[in-house]
Amino acid sequence: MLIAGFPAGAWGTNCYLVAQAAGEECVIIDPGHQAAPGVEEAIQKHRLKPVAVVLTHGHIDHVASVVPVCGAHDVPAWIHPEDRYMMSDPEKGIGRSIGMPLMGELTVGEPDDVRTLTDGAKLDLAGMELTVAHAPGHTKGSVTFGLPEAADIPPILFSGDLLFAGSIGRTDMPGGSMDDMLESLARVVLPLDDPTVVLSGHGPQTTIGQERATNPYLRQVASGQGAPGAPRRGM
Repeated sequence: MLIAGFPAGAWGTNCYLVAQAAGEECVIIDPGHQAAPGVEEAIQKHRLKPVAVVLTHGHIDHVASVVPVCGAHDVPAWIHPEDRYMMSDPEKGIGRSIGMPLMGELTVGEPDDVRTLTDGAKLDLAGMELTVAHAPGHTKGSVTFGLPEAADIPPILFSGDLLFAGSIGRTDMPGGSMDDMLESLARVVLPLDDPTVVLSGHGPQTTIGQERATNPYLRQVASGQGAPGAPRRGM
């Protein structure tokens, strides 16, 4: 398994290219603000052939480079229908202006081919099976992508802005809900095995076991006591 990840743009959003091996087809996860050069560098370095872009949610820091990346490689983008509007109207998704200078750097809109993610779907892409879990809370259309355990790797969760190392995504923007966030953590995250590697939308990788033991939000959800007042992350 090859996973090439890098933080991109003003928000340091993690973009991932996932393939079975170098020289194979790949899936691109969350090409956000200023991610296109990094995507192309990884493609060239590992001799990859993109077949799809998949999006954990619609915030501009995760989708800003979808149009140029999909256009350059003639591939579809997959997004949950509840978040699709943000590709064309990013400011509506965050409830405030992101600033004219920044907007001038963005290609706002949809790629030619947009496809719908649904809860429980299994996407057969690049010889891999990505399992989709609808996980609202950060946005209404947030999802995670899971890869099963393989011979050389533990299970992997691409958590978007649902779960971070030591924290969770913020819930105070349009479509956010702490109640939904807690339900998603309980339903999507807690049942996962401790060795599962978590590759999130921001910050370093972690594991489910580490977060179960130390993340104040996950510990409180597991205990049934609701959310603590610890800081949250994301746009």
